[in-house]
Amino acid sequence: MLSTTLAPRIQTLRESLAGLPDRLRTGARLWRQSGLLFEVSLSGVRAAAATLAKGGRNPSLIFALHAANSPDKAAILWRDRRLTFGQLDDRMTRAAVGLQRRAFRRNTSVVIMMRNRPEFLEVQAGAGRLGAAAVSVSWRSTAAELVYLAQHCGAKAIVFEADLWHAVEQARKSLPAITEADYIAVGGDIPGCSRYEEDFLAPSGATLGDMEKGVEDDAAVVIYTSGTTGKPKGAVRKFPKDALHASAQFIAETPMRTDDVHIVTCPLYHSTAFGFLAFNAILGGTAVLMDEFKPELFLQLVERHGVTTTAVVPTLLHRVMAVGPQVLAKHDVRSMRAIFTVGAPLSGPLGTSVMDHFGDVLFNCYGATETGLVTMATPADLRSAPGSIGKPLPGNEVRLLDDEGREVGPGQVGELYVRNKMLVAGYHNDADSTRASMREGFFSVGDLARKDPEGRYFIEGRKRDMVISGGVNVYPAEVEGALEAHPDVAEVAVVGVEDAEWGERVRAFVVRRPGTLLDEGALKAWCRERLAGPKVPRDFVFMDALPRNPTGKVLKRELRTVKV
Repeated sequence: MLSTTLAPRIQTLRESLAGLPDRLRTGARLWRQSGLLFEVSLSGVRAAAATLAKGGRNPSLIFALHAANSPDKAAILWRDRRLTFGQLDDRMTRAAVGLQRRAFRRNTSVVIMMRNRPEFLEVQAGAGRLGAAAVSVSWRSTAAELVYLAQHCGAKAIVFEADLWHAVEQARKSLPAITEADYIAVGGDIPGCSRYEEDFLAPSGATLGDMEKGVEDDAAVVIYTSGTTGKPKGAVRKFPKDALHASAQFIAETPMRTDDVHIVTCPLYHSTAFGFLAFNAILGGTAVLMDEFKPELFLQLVERHGVTTTAVVPTLLHRVMAVGPQVLAKHDVRSMRAIFTVGAPLSGPLGTSVMDHFGDVLFNCYGATETGLVTMATPADLRSAPGSIGKPLPGNEVRLLDDEGREVGPGQVGELYVRNKMLVAGYHNDADSTRASMREGFFSVGDLARKDPEGRYFIEGRKRDMVISGGVNVYPAEVEGALEAHPDVAEVAVVGVEDAEWGERVRAFVVRRPGTLLDEGALKAWCRERLAGPKVPRDFVFMDALPRNPTGKVLKRELRTVKV
């Protein structure tokens, strides 16, 4: 009979051997098409072998590998700063030593509250090298929000951008567990707080002291969901042994290469920015950081740096296209070979207009902080089936289930559940929410979807946003898609509101294109030609802009409270 310690090891070995052929195929494809095969030096091979021998799998170690392989290659471009892989890796270790000297260890949390800048990545990686948790929060957080997040994750330090002190100062009054010296200011001096460069970072060349075994199992990034319906939940992103393989599987499906210049447009506290920056780092590409997104600056940076890839939420694409043909024509964007959109539904008309300008380089991905990337629509998919989220990526199993947990038929709408190796470990300090999101090992964030005969998926909206009018299920995405096809509609959001006769009625909030005079009568006539009676909005509310959270998601809870 096998001992209790030997049996799990044998099972792990069996699983590893079973997955070996797929790993070899994925690895060979990735190395060949990305150009990695021709980029690795002898020093890089030695560093990789040493890391693998130790069982290391923390994402920050990829920077150490590139520091050994190509130390002088640009890793980060931000404003007028240029950090090579060698310099960035050194600063990451110095941040880790800085945390270690403050008694940080495995499972300790540090809050990062900054705009996009190199120090964000340094602290995040530094925490990871200790097995600690880096908790990213929005730099727009109010004092009350910061208090909630810091208390919820048990933070022992806050590293913040100096000009955000007004919110941090107010929050400090309610965070007695964090000492004065553990408020660490970046980019400026704040009386009574530690200074990042002078008081926190260890000297160049510093090395970590002895650490407990197994810190790789505890290293985590905690990303709080955007909280469009209530208090944000902290999704705990750990890095299992399969994480690198899952990343390689995704990269192998894309045009990403080692010579990429990737522009980071979304805030780094958002999983879209974090995930795609990680993909770029795996290949040893250069990343251009934008502090805050501005459409014309984005176009300028693409031209200036020869940007080849980016990851955006659809709102940012809308803002780029809204600058108009004359401004778009001023900038050479022919270097771009992949624009990945994720995080919110991509309307068919917007996707088509983006490809008409940038070329067929648009990839529409579906995923979530909790699940990682699940599906991807290629440019060909978006031409033939606008608005599609495509087919499941390798390593993903997708189910569409009804309320009783039964799989729905072709063309029918069901709640989308996914199982893969990159599911989060759960919600931090929220076992109830974790259990409610799981079904037989599959995870759902509450999105509704359908599948077409070609196997492509389409998001129909959030389960909580579905409208039931007179007993008929109305999916907001379908109504929004019909309205967005109108040439005078810039943006639209559809919600359900209480109705004495019908239970709920459909209400549409519409943003007109500049210079148009679209009215309710014209839109109702448009919808009646394209939608069944119960789906035609009863009310139309015209707005200058839709309310959104910092990551670009429409705040439908606010729209439901609008008085008409």
